[in-house]
Amino acid sequence: MADSLLRIVGAPGSPYSRKLRAVMRYRRIPHVWVQGGSPAARELPRPRVELLPQLIFPGSKEALTDSSPLIRRLEREFTGRSVIPDDPALAFLDVLLEDYADEWLTKPMFHYRWAFAADVAQAAAVLPRWRRIDEAEEAALAAGKMFAARQIGRLGVVGSNAITAPVIEDSYRRLLDLLDARLCEAPFVFGARPAAADFGLYGQLTQLVAFDPTPRAIALARAPRIIAWVDLMEELSGLEPKGADWTARTAITPALRALFAEVGRVYAPFLLGNADALARRAERVDCEIDGRRWQQQPFPYQGKCLQWLREAHAELASGDRAVVHGVLAGSGCEGLFA
Repeated sequence: MADSLLRIVGAPGSPYSRKLRAVMRYRRIPHVWVQGGSPAARELPRPRVELLPQLIFPGSKEALTDSSPLIRRLEREFTGRSVIPDDPALAFLDVLLEDYADEWLTKPMFHYRWAFAADVAQAAAVLPRWRRIDEAEEAALAAGKMFAARQIGRLGVVGSNAITAPVIEDSYRRLLDLLDARLCEAPFVFGARPAAADFGLYGQLTQLVAFDPTPRAIALARAPRIIAWVDLMEELSGLEPKGADWTARTAITPALRALFAEVGRVYAPFLLGNADALARRAERVDCEIDGRRWQQQPFPYQGKCLQWLREAHAELASGDRAVVHGVLAGSGCEGLFA
């Protein structure tokens, strides 16, 4: 039986693993979860790049990575309980918000985990033990130290440094407020059923509000509703969605528009600054975000993200594009598609 099931190789501390698993649970796609780094995982096909999660289709000799394309492949191969809105305009907005969750919210996730002493201590103590719960204590302690040192050394790659820290922390607090406001109107971002963007937000928030102590304390004081929402998003197989549960394109509320204003406030200028640095082959992104200076290494993958967003925008029919432009008007996202 197990050979006929999809396998996810992931880890509880991987936001993208949690994202993909939650989608598959919600869509009732039979699968097996394999802990990354475990002996069982080492016996499975390997991906070209060692990232989590890894999805292995029955009979495949290769593990696939990258949660967003995998979610779209699952849409093509399994029917029912879609996480893509039927309306093409909403589907594009869903892609944009999912990309923000995957590529911007990982900055506060990584920042809070590896730039604060209490969070470093907890992560170093717990994360390595997930690979093998019965590992000898001395080996687990050594693995925790080594893992923490490596991740702290990668802060600059993600964009966390003394210059960017205030921008990252302010953006996290605003996201809590904005998502809380939208969840007061509907149980999910685009209505009464979850979209891919919900799972993208959920993935990062499994760490920010459900594991790491510093951002969790902020969320508990500021938006406890989001902590409860993350708990509910974990397992939605019992939800019975209907087509009418999607928000209508004529019913976009100010609270929903405000989420895209946040995307335009922080993520859009980063994407444009990163693309400029890549085009110039510069060693550093140096731009302005939220009225403050931003510096980090260029990130080639996020250059591809901008390209994919522009391609999706170009594929919209003129009427759908007009709806999208109406929602994004004044948000700061317009420059992405100029």
